[in-house]
Amino acid sequence: MAERGLETKYRIAETAMALFLEQGYESVTVEAVADASQVSRRTVFRYFDGKDELAFPDHSARLELLARHLVKPTGGRSPVDVVVAATEVVMLDFLSRPELVLQRYRLTRIVPELRRREVLENERYVALTRAYLRDRLPPDGPAFLPMALSALIDAMHRSALGNFARSGGTADAYAELKDGMEWIRRTLVEEPAAGSPLLFAVLPDTAAARHALSTLRDEARDLL
Repeated sequence: MAERGLETKYRIAETAMALFLEQGYESVTVEAVADASQVSRRTVFRYFDGKDELAFPDHSARLELLARHLVKPTGGRSPVDVVVAATEVVMLDFLSRPELVLQRYRLTRIVPELRRREVLENERYVALTRAYLRDRLPPDGPAFLPMALSALIDAMHRSALGNFARSGGTADAYAELKDGMEWIRRTLVEEPAAGSPLLFAVLPDTAAARHALSTLRDEARDLL
């Protein structure tokens, strides 16, 4: 019964988004969505609180999925690795319904109201991971770190999912996400090897700066 209800919910959402794209968001009523979905108006409101929720049938369940993975035993993993693993699970869940991702992407690009709703939905994911990191990262670390890491992890996720949507579903979003998460670990989380301090600098993008960086890179290789 629960599975049937879930399929009904998705069918209503997919029907609504198709109507929004075909007829315009403002022109489509909840009654029209109900008729096209072959359900009653009451059934539509059983699953959705309002018209602006019709494009987001999956987010509440996916937030619960994320929360479950954040409270599972860590197995000795770092808090960042736990958030990374949970975010990868979330990506796989998104990709389990690729047509929904593609349809919603097209819709939120042309309907500002739904774009704003998408931003609000996304912030709920970030709030969960930010709270998790705030409670579990070392207390003597920088105060900004939980917010910075949660935002960066989310940015990697949104970038991969956005590239997937822009490619029409041909890009490998999961592989892109994995690469991004590895970059986060390597660049911001893992401690550099002993005797290998890192130097960061901000330089103007000029020919002279590029030449200087190339020279430094070559000298650094000679030291290895």
